[in-house]
Amino acid sequence: MAIRPQNKKLPRDTNQRAKSIVDIATGEAEEPKETVPEKNPAAVELGRLGGLKGGKARAAKLTPEKRKEIAKKAAEARWKKKQGE
Repeated sequence: MAIRPQNKKLPRDTNQRAKSIVDIATGEAEEPKETVPEKNPAAVELGRLGGLKGGKARAAKLTPEKRKEIAKKAAEARWKKKQGE
């Protein structure tokens, strides 16, 4: 018995669904072609560039008091999650 590929959806129409199930069971179903969207290399590089300097720029802009406040809030969230389990 063949297993239905997870990324292929069955049709909603009853007759088409039955045909798809029979095709899958008998091994006559076509292999779904995986399509990977092509990424624009320039856009990827711009996104990476912004990601590389974003955290450092934000940290430099924050005051020590604000950084402490953010860190305290994060620590409270972590401890709250552990105690709630």
